[in-house]
Amino acid sequence: MRKYIGHAPMLTAGATVAVIKDGRLLLTLRSDTRTWGLPGGAIELGESLEETAARELKEETNLTAGGFKFLKLYSGKELHFIYPNGDELYTVTALYLAENVTGELRVNDGESTGVGYFALNEMPQLERRAAMIVGYLTGTGMLS
Repeated sequence: MRKYIGHAPMLTAGATVAVIKDGRLLLTLRSDTRTWGLPGGAIELGESLEETAARELKEETNLTAGGFKFLKLYSGKELHFIYPNGDELYTVTALYLAENVTGELRVNDGESTGVGYFALNEMPQLERRAAMIVGYLTGTGMLS
């Protein structure tokens, strides 16, 4: 698509996954912005949002969830993002809580350079959209 529209704004849909273990939130260190965020990404043709959540979690962290609980839908100008290469997106993102997570945590793709669990009082520098989600999770009491 980008070869046709260049860096012009596009609308995308996707899923983001919250993995909480012992009161700590799983974050990935983005290779493009060098900030921390949650596993997630854009939906692929024919996928459900839950399938997107499962695929992105596996691709980015090597973890598998036994199920997902839908938490919140994000959209609007707060989800506007410009990548370092100039690509511009407006996203509609479904936030899911991963349940019954298994697997050995590791960087599993080129989108991330680090992965780890963080307590609320030790959060690293978060990407703006991730900071919104951390605020939401804190407000619900899921992360404290």
